[in-house]
Amino acid sequence: MSVTHDIIEADDSSLGVLLRQDPELADILFAEGRRQATTLQLIAAENFTSPAVLAALGSPLANKYAEGYPGARHHGGCEIVDVAERLAAQRAQDLFGAEHANVQPHSGSSAVLAAYA
Repeated sequence: MSVTHDIIEADDSSLGVLLRQDPELADILFAEGRRQATTLQLIAAENFTSPAVLAALGSPLANKYAEGYPGARHHGGCEIVDVAERLAAQRAQDLFGAEHANVQPHSGSSAVLAAYA
């Protein structure tokens, strides 16, 4: 399968590296980017993220396992993840005018159940 790469810019993402190392898989990912950009999905568990979020998901933080809460993780080496999570929680508190916010993901299954309930 060969697709044009105009939906996801290879030069602006780690997909450029993938395009050079595994062009076949890169084409598949570009095709999914095109599908997402040209269709509307009404599935509660399927969420399209912004390019900035996609970039963050492709960052070194994606390599880190950080179970637990900031300052009380079950594994070492989470200091930088703690900073990122605290920043996200503070931004959520500011956005919603809340005293507390939990930004840890739960499950897409919950979204599906809520949609059908």
